[in-house]
Amino acid sequence: MKPAPFAYVAPRSLPEALALMARHGDEGKALAGGQSLLPVLNFRLSQPAVLVDLNGVRELELLAPGDGVLHDGLRMGLRMGALTRHRQLERDPIVAKHAPLLAEAAHHIAHPQIRNRGTVGGSLAHADPKAELPALAVTLRARLKLQRQGSERWLDAGEFYTGLFSTALEADELLTEIVWPATPLGAGWAFEEAARRHGDYAQVGVAAVVGVDDGGRCSAARLVFLAVGECPTVAAAADALVGEVPDETAIAAAAEAAAREIEPRSDVHASADFKRHLASVLGKRALRRAFARAGGEHG
Repeated sequence: MKPAPFAYVAPRSLPEALALMARHGDEGKALAGGQSLLPVLNFRLSQPAVLVDLNGVRELELLAPGDGVLHDGLRMGLRMGALTRHRQLERDPIVAKHAPLLAEAAHHIAHPQIRNRGTVGGSLAHADPKAELPALAVTLRARLKLQRQGSERWLDAGEFYTGLFSTALEADELLTEIVWPATPLGAGWAFEEAARRHGDYAQVGVAAVVGVDDGGRCSAARLVFLAVGECPTVAAAADALVGEVPDETAIAAAAEAAAREIEPRSDVHASADFKRHLASVLGKRALRRAFARAGGEHG
């Protein structure tokens, strides 16, 4: 199919882009990498009157180490403009140093051709429940900068997602910047995903971030699933690990409890029962690797 007719504008600055979004409101649609939007347009699931191409807005290409402390006391690790490409997550040493979980997970995002064009801001705003980046943003407690003409606001990633393909982004707003908190010293992380073929949509994916104290007990644990609900799904069962020695028994119990929490739906990729099984298996793998890293192991 072909998209419905639309006007095309290509602003050269962020103020110009925000002015266009303010002018067109619900009739306007922002174009970043286009890897999610163009199929939606071709199937006429969205029929905007105006397409606002952001690729000429250089302010949105920011990628730099952060400097400062976020409102909740976390150190700022990485500042990232919305036009940062998926390929940069995979290849840039700044990302590997300051947000290693992003670097580890990036090669799971679709295929190289898509990673070359797809953008972080576009993926986060599209809010596909099977996409890796929304789940990673929730796992790492990223902060998202939303701007409209004359004002801006910041939201935690967990507040940004409101439902299936739905976010708190208003029609005249743009997601312009993402701040990723620094990985604490001594923390461990891991990402696991199962798909029929590499690059296909995930049947289930999971991200884990953990901490271990000087006595070898878990000091923090966060486990977030993708492709098991309408939004990234935080597993409350991971909290039971805090204060425990993260041995195989404790890890297995937490992962199995997390898998019982979720309520996935069967789809063309996997049945609901199989997704629960995958959530348990992948949760164990992710927690094992995360705790190994927290203990000083590599890989």
